[in-house]
Amino acid sequence: MAENVTPRVRVPSSAAAGEVITIKTLISHIMESGQRKNSDGNLIPRSIINRFTCDFNGQNVIDVTLEPAISTNPYFEFQAQVPEAGTYTFTWYDDDGSVYTDTKDIAIG
Repeated sequence: MAENVTPRVRVPSSAAAGEVITIKTLISHIMESGQRKNSDGNLIPRSIINRFTCDFNGQNVIDVTLEPAISTNPYFEFQAQVPEAGTYTFTWYDDDGSVYTDTKDIAIG
């Protein structure tokens, strides 16, 4: 399991029904590709976030597959339409089977 993995998400607290908002996410993760060697000449095992999803009230908004070329601390910024008040659920899947989640509520105002 990767150490000190911290997801961070920024979603507006409210929006008008039908408004398009910008969502920003970042997860602190080393994202080791599995292609580098340590000081002893041994390969460092691959350890990456291999998938990121965002759902709104159970409906998928975005689903991204990540590959070893992604940088440390992957950052995503995307837009989503807000049809109603609800909850965004963000999920990051790690190679080692760990799953990291965060949720943010949004009100219609």
